[in-house]
Amino acid sequence: MRAVRHIALNVFRESVRDRVPYNLVLFAVLLIGSSYLLAQLTAGQDVKIIKDLGLAAIAVFGLFIAIFIGIGLVSKEVERRSIYALLSKPISRPQFIVGKYAGLVLTLAVNVAVMTVALYAVLGFLTYIQTPEARAAWDAPGTDPRLLKAVGLIFVELMIVTAIALFFSTFSTPLLAAALTFGFFIVGHFNTDLKNFDRIVDSRPAVWLARGVYHAVPDFSAFDVKTEVVHGLPVAAGYLAATTGYGFAYIAGLLVVSVLVFARRDFK
Repeated sequence: MRAVRHIALNVFRESVRDRVPYNLVLFAVLLIGSSYLLAQLTAGQDVKIIKDLGLAAIAVFGLFIAIFIGIGLVSKEVERRSIYALLSKPISRPQFIVGKYAGLVLTLAVNVAVMTVALYAVLGFLTYIQTPEARAAWDAPGTDPRLLKAVGLIFVELMIVTAIALFFSTFSTPLLAAALTFGFFIVGHFNTDLKNFDRIVDSRPAVWLARGVYHAVPDFSAFDVKTEVVHGLPVAAGYLAATTGYGFAYIAGLLVVSVLVFARRDFK
C-alpha cells in the first residue's frame, strides 16, 4: 500500500505542476458564475438554469480532466523511459497501475470539489438576493443538498472514464486512447438503445453485435440524475447505492484487465 500511495501522490503532484486541471476548473467556475447572468434573462427559471448549467459544467470539464490526463498516465512514463527506473524499484506492475489510477481519482476529487463549492456559492448568492415569495415558487431550495446526489454520480461516472482511459493507455498511443475513450463515453450514453436494437433492424449479426457492445460498454445514462435533482424530484437511496455499486464493479473489472495487459508488455 505504501508504494501505491507514493505513486498516487506523485501523479497528483504532477497534475498540479501541469496546471491543466487548474485551467479547466477555472473555466468551469467562470461558466458556473456566468450562468447567473444568463439566468437573469429567463424570469422564474433562473435557479433551474444555474443548477443545470453548473452540473453540466462539472460533468464536462471533469470528463476533459479524466481523459486528457488519464491517457498519458502510462504512455508518458514509457515515452520518457522513466518506466524502467520505476519498475526496477520494489514496485510491482499492479501497484503501478493502481497507484496511477488512485492519483488521477484524487486529482478529480479535488477539482470536482472546487467546482461544486463554486456552484453552491452562486446558488447561495441567488438565494440571498431573492425575495421570500420568489424562493417559495422554486421546486427545490437554491442550495438544495440533493444536488450532491447528482455530483456524486457524476464523480463515479468520471472514475469509470478514468479507468477506461487508463486501460487504453496501457497498450495504445495517447491519441488513439483519447479517441477510444471518447467513443466509449458517447456509446455509453446511448447504451439503452443498443439493448432494443432488434426492434430497429432485422439483421441477427447486427443485433448480436449491438447486444455485445451493450454488455461491454458501461451504461453512463444511469449516472445522469441531473434532471431529477434540478426539478426537486426524489432520487431513491437504493438507486444511488445500486448505481454506485455497478460503477465500482465496472472499475474493478477494468483495473484487473489493465493490470493483465500491462503485465504482458515487454519494455526491453
